[in-house]
Amino acid sequence: MIRLNDIVDKVNSYLYLNESEVDLINRAYIYSAKVHTGQTRSSGEPYLSHPLEVTNILANMELDVSSIVTGLLHDTVEDTLTDLEDIENLFGEEIAFLVDGLTKISKIPFSSNIERQAESFRKLILATANDIRVVVIKLADRLHNMRTLQHLPKQRQMRIAEETFEIYAPLARRFGINWMTTELEDLSFKFTNPKEFKRLSTLISEKKNEWSQYINDVKKKLQDKLTEYGIKSEVTGRFKHNYSIYKKMNSYNVGIDKVYDIMAFRIITESIKECYEALGAIHSSWKPIPGRFKDYIALPKGNGYQSLHTIVIGPDGDQMEIQIRTRKMHDIAEYGVAAHWKYKEGEKENGDKASVYYTLRQLLEWKDIKDPNEYMEAIKGELISNVVYVFTPKGDLKELPSGATPVDFAYSIHTEVGNHCVRATANGNLVPLDHRLKTGDTIEIITSKDKKPNRDWLNFVTTSRAKTKIKSWLRNDQSKRAEKDGKPICERKFKQNNLNFQKISESPKFLKLLSKLRCNSLKDLFVAVGFGSISVNDIVNEFLPEKELLKDKKKEDRIEKIVKTLNKNRGNDVLVKGYGDVMIRIGNCCSPLPGEKIVGFITRGKGITIHKEDCPQLLEVDPDRRIDVEWDKDYQQLRTASIKVVCEDKPGMLSSITSSFSVCKINISKAEMISTNIESAVGSFDIMVQDVNQLDNVINAIKKLKGVKKVERVLNKDTKQKDATQI
Repeated sequence: MIRLNDIVDKVNSYLYLNESEVDLINRAYIYSAKVHTGQTRSSGEPYLSHPLEVTNILANMELDVSSIVTGLLHDTVEDTLTDLEDIENLFGEEIAFLVDGLTKISKIPFSSNIERQAESFRKLILATANDIRVVVIKLADRLHNMRTLQHLPKQRQMRIAEETFEIYAPLARRFGINWMTTELEDLSFKFTNPKEFKRLSTLISEKKNEWSQYINDVKKKLQDKLTEYGIKSEVTGRFKHNYSIYKKMNSYNVGIDKVYDIMAFRIITESIKECYEALGAIHSSWKPIPGRFKDYIALPKGNGYQSLHTIVIGPDGDQMEIQIRTRKMHDIAEYGVAAHWKYKEGEKENGDKASVYYTLRQLLEWKDIKDPNEYMEAIKGELISNVVYVFTPKGDLKELPSGATPVDFAYSIHTEVGNHCVRATANGNLVPLDHRLKTGDTIEIITSKDKKPNRDWLNFVTTSRAKTKIKSWLRNDQSKRAEKDGKPICERKFKQNNLNFQKISESPKFLKLLSKLRCNSLKDLFVAVGFGSISVNDIVNEFLPEKELLKDKKKEDRIEKIVKTLNKNRGNDVLVKGYGDVMIRIGNCCSPLPGEKIVGFITRGKGITIHKEDCPQLLEVDPDRRIDVEWDKDYQQLRTASIKVVCEDKPGMLSSITSSFSVCKINISKAEMISTNIESAVGSFDIMVQDVNQLDNVINAIKKLKGVKKVERVLNKDTKQKDATQI
């Protein structure tokens, strides 16, 4: 376990601590040790080792004293009997705020893990808006937890690693902390795909000596060339990290020997002028690859990253990547917001002016999204790393995710521009709305008041802003149509029973009934009736004379008897809470299996559609149309599931895979195996399973087979598209 004195010495080396600051750090350490007494981590170590390691990470990033103290105290409120008032009284308002921003929302009951995750992340981002240090400390906390993840149960390892890969690694990248992004990605890769991680680590280990020698040779040649041109610089070389190499191998479907830019070189100069001079020296000595040069000095990334990137044909005829930057640019590239804090000497910048706050402003845009699934989907979308830079007709620069379209661009200008977008031009030429924008394009949007968002736009837009705004408009449009349908239904039903709807709707009894039905207004009632989630007959019955009510009851009993007769041989494997026999459809877009968490939503005229709790298609519908459902444990029915297997192309492979199905007592309804041109084969199998546990068992069994590289469950894209149009 690292010692406090080592941390204090490290902080003192860059801050030159005074006596009171040293005392503050010591008091925080003593307090943390006291309240965490008796607590241990899953590794068996004293819990105090965790805040110490987190604080050491912060010291390595050269953060200020308040951040160091918060690192020592960050878990005290969440994991001990300490409250924020104690922290504020002992360490001040600033540190209490930082500790509160890092404390998860753990004492509030939530209906699902995604809801808890969303609210905790929302709190983190809101706190970060007031103080950027919150996110830096949170990332340091997550990094140490990932470094010690092997001590947790497998299921928790997978959940935390997936969350880190999807949210925290991209978050570190968007805040410019590249070294941390690299480590978080590799650690996530290690736990989410251990088989591939181990295989790749072995391959890299075998190549390490060869690569190291190549790096040393090229570094010397680069340094000699720069010295020849009179450019003072520092030259370094490195291997790309495991996950980056794996991603390239997977993307291009090639072996490690065919990934051309595994090694990268960096030139650090003393000035911007020398950056461009170094670029000229490199290009005059080795041929650059056309289209592979990027000038992030003239056009910095949204998180403040600046550098020149070029790929050239190197000394031995191999392609090599070279990055050129100043020392300050390098510090910002590696440490992101922490470096900005350092260079601004601890003074906070105005969030509207500083580029370092660009990502934060984007994340804050979604703070009011109520649905947790939609909120997390929007956040993940904003954390996409690859970008393109395009211009407005007035020359303003816009940064958009790679693959963005004119519709994404339109919504980045203003919601109304997006909603009424009808045509677009790129560099003066008319382009379709699903055209993929390229860096340097000048985009112009043509609008029309008669144009409305199209559901098909969701198939090609990439930005969270565009997706969320389109879904919001579609939901509002659906609600308006439902309201238009619901109002005459209510009026007609009341009139059929000789009741004055207008008069009754203003009565105290009716208003009380609205509250009971969770309708805030008459409009909400019309919408619910239009969607079919509320029965008008139930409302009418509340106002019928007792004699009429008895007559209707007998009529309903006869109808119910007929319905039961018609449905007695049908049966459902899903139970809808609060409903009897209703028409049920299983969503083809996510094809949920018994054992998976599900949710239903009311489809106009088509009963209730069942989806997985995290199905992306649910993000397009009004949360008020959702309904609680659960699997009927007594109902048994085989369902079709599809899986894809990527394996070595060798004799006996198909036989081994089909044997796994047989051992797990699973029938195959369809099988196809296709050879590729890189000594691999891809198998597609449709199988019949009872529940998700049976599916997981066979997937795990196949993963253990020698020669199998990857196994995953797949969905039918055609049915997914069809299902989306029916929502």
